[in-house]
Amino acid sequence: MPQPHIYQHYQIENRPEHDDSSPAYWFVFNSSQLLVNEKNSEIPFLEDLNELKLTPLRKIYLGKLHGHPSYAAEVDSDQTPQGMIFQDLRELYPLISHEIYLVAGRAIQIINWDKNHQYCGKCGSPTKTMDTEMAKICPQCGLINHTRISPAVITAIVKDGKLLMAKHNYGHYRKYGLIAGFVEAGETLEEAVQRETMEEVGLQIKNIQYFGSQPWPYPNSLMLGFTAEYESGEIKVDGQEISHARWFGVDDLPELPSNISISRELIEWYMENYSQD
Repeated sequence: MPQPHIYQHYQIENRPEHDDSSPAYWFVFNSSQLLVNEKNSEIPFLEDLNELKLTPLRKIYLGKLHGHPSYAAEVDSDQTPQGMIFQDLRELYPLISHEIYLVAGRAIQIINWDKNHQYCGKCGSPTKTMDTEMAKICPQCGLINHTRISPAVITAIVKDGKLLMAKHNYGHYRKYGLIAGFVEAGETLEEAVQRETMEEVGLQIKNIQYFGSQPWPYPNSLMLGFTAEYESGEIKVDGQEISHARWFGVDDLPELPSNISISRELIEWYMENYSQD
C-alpha cells in the first residue's frame, strides 16, 4: 500500500516568514539519532531550543509543517534534556507518524550536507547558504553545491515464479535482500539495474519495469525500485558485496525487511503476484 507523501502537510521554504517567537517543530539530531520525548516519542514543539537548555551547533530552517515553522538542528553528545532521549531514526519508524519520519529524513540529510559543505571543494573558501534555495555558494569562486542525493536502484528479479534474493556482507544488510546498488555516472537507471545484477550475481535480465521510489536518508540516497525477469546465466556471486544468492518461492521466503523500506514493498508485490492461492 503506497505511503502518504511528504507534501501532505509539509511545505518547503528557504527563508522563514515568521518571528522567532512562533512555536516550531524541532528535528534535533546528535549524529543519526533524533531527540524525542521518552514517553510518547514526539519531537519538541516549542519556540526556541533554549527552553530545553540546548545550544545547537547548527540550525537550519526547513519550511512549514502543519502550518508551523520547522527546523533541523544538531547538538553535541552531552546535551540530553530531562524526559527526552536520542534514538536512532530507523528504530523510531514504528513509533512516530509517517510524516514526521519523512521530514526527519529530510532534516538529517540537510544537517549532514550543511556540516560537510562548510568550505568550497574548489578553492577552499568558507561557503554561505543561499537565501533563494537550499544550496551553498562560494563567495570567492561562485561554486554552488546543492543538497547531495545519491540515486540507487533496487530490483525484484523473478524466474519461474521465484524471487532472487542475496545475502549482503556489509552494514545493516547482512541478511537476504534484493539486488541493489548506486547509479554510476553516465548510465541510465535501467543500465544500472542490469550492471548491478551482472556484477553481483552474474545474471542477465529483461523486461525491466519501474516500480516506485523512496527517499532513504542512510545517509543520503534516493532508492529507485524496479521489477525484472530472469533472461540467462547461472548465479555467481561477486564474493565481496554478496556472499550467497538463490531463488526463493512465496512459501519459503527468508526474514523480510522492515516496512520502512521499498525493498519490503517490492517483496510484497512479488508475493501478491506469484502466490499460488
